[in-house]
Amino acid sequence: MLTDIISPQLNVIFCGINPGLKSSNDGHHFSGRSNRFWKVLHQSGFTPHEIEAVNDTSLLDFGYGLTTAVARATSRADELSKEEFDEALESFKSKISKYQPRYVAFLGKAAYKAFSKKKEILWGEQPEDFCGAKIWVLPNTSGLNRGFSLESLVTYYKEFYDSVHES
Repeated sequence: MLTDIISPQLNVIFCGINPGLKSSNDGHHFSGRSNRFWKVLHQSGFTPHEIEAVNDTSLLDFGYGLTTAVARATSRADELSKEEFDEALESFKSKISKYQPRYVAFLGKAAYKAFSKKKEILWGEQPEDFCGAKIWVLPNTSGLNRGFSLESLVTYYKEFYDSVHES
């Protein structure tokens, strides 16, 4: 089981779509061998060094947290149904309202698209907020997402980092 790593009033809560099987089994976010989250987070400036997944709770020290949109673990995010996103929405809203982060960064378009009911989502900052938090949609760092090189992911995340630290 994968638990949230969050506390009140963080700068950012990074929201994965759902846990991968390895993360669910070992209890650490983004622990899959091919997931590039920790590398991208460091290279884009969010952390001074690359955190290992087993130390995922140390992200709180930097003012960032981790959660998922849907709790059920799968080997691929496309195994989730629309109904699972619909069922997860209210508890996700409650979580964001309770913890009041400045930003929520959705990793991949799927969860935000399902939660916002929008047909089209562009990468980057969104025009509306979500329970009081500013929203960014960033490419997913999953190793299955080969549409984005490491360099491209770092560019998107660096743009987000700059926005977080300018405001």
